[in-house]
Amino acid sequence: MRHRYPRVLTAAVLCAPLLAQSGPALADVPTPSPPTPAATSGKLAIPFEKFQLPNGMTIILSEDHSVPLVAVNTMVKVGSRFEKAKRSGFAHLFEHLMFMGTDRVPTGTFDTLMESEGGWNNAWTSEDRTDYFDVGPAHTLPLLLWLEADRLSSLGTSMTQAKLDAQRKVVRNERRERSENKPYGKVELRLPELLYPEGHPYHHPVIGSHEDLEAAKVEDVKAFFSEYYAANNLSLVVAGDFDPKTVRPEIERLFGALQKGNVPAAPPATVPKLTDVVRETLVEDNIQLPKIVMAWHSPARFAPGDAELDILSNVLDRGKTSRLYKALVFDKELAQSVSATQGSQDLSSIFTIEAIARPGVKLDDLEKEIDKILAELNDKGATQAEVERAKNDYETMFVLQLESVPERASILNNYQTFAGDPGFIGKDLERYRKVDQAGVNATVKATLDPKRRVILRVEPKKAEAAPKAPAKKAPAKKGAGK
Repeated sequence: MRHRYPRVLTAAVLCAPLLAQSGPALADVPTPSPPTPAATSGKLAIPFEKFQLPNGMTIILSEDHSVPLVAVNTMVKVGSRFEKAKRSGFAHLFEHLMFMGTDRVPTGTFDTLMESEGGWNNAWTSEDRTDYFDVGPAHTLPLLLWLEADRLSSLGTSMTQAKLDAQRKVVRNERRERSENKPYGKVELRLPELLYPEGHPYHHPVIGSHEDLEAAKVEDVKAFFSEYYAANNLSLVVAGDFDPKTVRPEIERLFGALQKGNVPAAPPATVPKLTDVVRETLVEDNIQLPKIVMAWHSPARFAPGDAELDILSNVLDRGKTSRLYKALVFDKELAQSVSATQGSQDLSSIFTIEAIARPGVKLDDLEKEIDKILAELNDKGATQAEVERAKNDYETMFVLQLESVPERASILNNYQTFAGDPGFIGKDLERYRKVDQAGVNATVKATLDPKRRVILRVEPKKAEAAPKAPAKKAPAKKGAGK
């Protein structure tokens, strides 16, 4: 992932018009009394227009004049799970190569042109897809579209050995910086290898191996571009302050000439299943506190149980009263930090619990306490109050995403890619509104099997004993002598 974007996005709050609700005028509202808990009934939607170019490219337009800002989001349906054997890291490598310039926009000019007009851009790669996004003032939209169309149409033929060598070096350094030499960074490299068998599309990390990256050749990269960056494997969203009547003909002109391709089928994958506890300990020399990671196979994105595990993660780690935080961080002071996450993916997901021990705390004691909390959860289940609190908190976070124009563009394209429907947001929110106590507790029993999980520990490297200093006094002489 590149780092050319601001940390904070500023945009008008758009949640009110998007949550369609009605009520009495303020003057008619009586003195409030404590409300009775009830399900939220607002319907959530992002307005959009969707069409397809003759070459198969999907276009989504979302007009909104609330702020003078536009975002262009381009999604490519390729991630690390589509990579061939001995070609790991290609999807992420190509994400970097997409910024290396063309004949019309030489290396470095892509950013210069955009930033000189107040815009910025970035991209990122996952196991399931690659996402590019550009953001700028409303007047930059013609430039943003032209830049995207230029590199999608000609980057493959513009690829050179020098460009490949430059970005290969960047990606390998990124692996060293973000994973190999970052505290606890080796976990993200090793965990997929322990959860998924060799040959499974999720077995290798997104960033790939040094060996495969070093073995990449220009012809390999050009072939990857030709296969996966075809028009019929792309979807493009334009969101923000623009006139669709003006923009649509421009999109048809710029992107209509992109070539349609024969996109390779995704590699086949079996349903992963652990039959035992898999344990491993990593020893690192750049950490002071040990960490424990527990991971389970969990339901795939949008599958039954996926939403329940998102709510469960909130029950476990969100707020001072959450189960893991209260017990491990607040009450017993065993952990410095704790988290629980449902990492949703297309083929299967990963539910993880991570905890960093406090100074002096042994991982054996921390593991026992986590297991005690999970055993109680499995035995007695989450309470109705816990589930309702988690659902309300999750819905708040869900809706707050809509404050940002770039986020709305990303949301539309995510749903187009994963559900085939850019307007899936309302149905997605309904998944979480329908979660109930019984569903959460049933999913806990079906997923968090203590006998079928990965337990990965990270321990600090023990300091080598310092050599003994020489004695302050010379040894006494033995025997007689002058």
